[in-house]
Amino acid sequence: MVNRQNPVIANSIQAMAGELAAIRHDFHRHPELMYEESRTAGIVAQKLREYGFDEVFEGIGRTGVVGILHGASGPGNGPADRVLFRADMDALPIHEETGADHASVLPGKMHACGHDGHTTMLLGGARHLAETRNFHGTLVFCFQPAEEGGAGAKAMIDDGILERWPVKAAYGVHNRPGLPVGHFAARSGAVMASADGLDIVVEGVGGHAARPAACKDPVVAVAHLITALQTIVSRRITPMEPAVFSVTAINGGSAYNVIPKRVELKCSLRAFNPAVADQLRDEVRTICAGVAATHGVLITAERPSWATPYPATINTAAETELALQAMRDIAGEDRVYTDLAPMTGSEDFAFFLQKVPGAYVFVGNGDSAELHHPGYDFNDDALVLGTAFWARLAAHVLPEANWNASPPGV
Repeated sequence: MVNRQNPVIANSIQAMAGELAAIRHDFHRHPELMYEESRTAGIVAQKLREYGFDEVFEGIGRTGVVGILHGASGPGNGPADRVLFRADMDALPIHEETGADHASVLPGKMHACGHDGHTTMLLGGARHLAETRNFHGTLVFCFQPAEEGGAGAKAMIDDGILERWPVKAAYGVHNRPGLPVGHFAARSGAVMASADGLDIVVEGVGGHAARPAACKDPVVAVAHLITALQTIVSRRITPMEPAVFSVTAINGGSAYNVIPKRVELKCSLRAFNPAVADQLRDEVRTICAGVAATHGVLITAERPSWATPYPATINTAAETELALQAMRDIAGEDRVYTDLAPMTGSEDFAFFLQKVPGAYVFVGNGDSAELHHPGYDFNDDALVLGTAFWARLAAHVLPEANWNASPPGV
């Protein structure tokens, strides 16, 4: 267990530990899937108003919440004195198996990625900063829906968050299992991969299993197709660029004695370089065309109509350094890492980073189950540390003119 009596962390933040845990446990018991976060959003908006925020807006990007907080000297001079802090609110369609007292009360839904903790940490930062206002300019607190596949960041951008409140930078935090509690990590450049999906449909001529010569068997074509697709990363993408291609579902046929007419595949494509992401899609379609010609079947490979591909999450150097400074203030040099490898998972905070400079960084979750696992739980010991990070980051990204670089506590 981390020692919460960190001399760098203000007593007022350390005193929040019990309250923060209670807030997170409530969110955890009542998980809401993407664009269903009405209860969570309502609690967030209520608390921001209780904390004395200057303005609070609901329904941004359907179920998102935006809180506006000015520093002690007022709103500053426009976008140059305005920064966005973001947390995600949605849960996953997973049945929880933690056995925790605060486990989900909704079967088939759980906070398996720690968004309950992310929202709570940003609320903690919101309360502290509303009480102290020890920054110059304006903070835009963004509580975002639908990170888990629903592109909630894009929805909030499309709904005008960056037009109504232009900012010079944006920051987000995610917990990281395996990184000890009390430790942080950040790096400039690519930190998480892009994510795209394709539905591949193979259509042939079905018929009796006893007369395959009278058919155009899509099952055999799929067998060759999957083998060929696995050569894309190993033989067509340069080994200097990471990429992942996975076939994640196969559906076709229903009887022992019938060759089906149609087989469907689902595929996942991930990369850090946008050019490589484009090449992955092109190579899939090239191979599909070749296998179709060889086997006399029709093969299509299209992105699902409902899906929004996520770009790679790419941090900018100057903003990452400011985040690292805030981390070092709290944890010390030896507990802040800049050399963790990028993750091949994806994150829709990337949509913000396509529009403005910023950084997506990590706080240790200790020896927990992996993300998206039914046994995962956010570590309460990280709540005070995450809250302190947000408070400290505000002083770095929007410093008062007379701010001391090393004040006692945040």
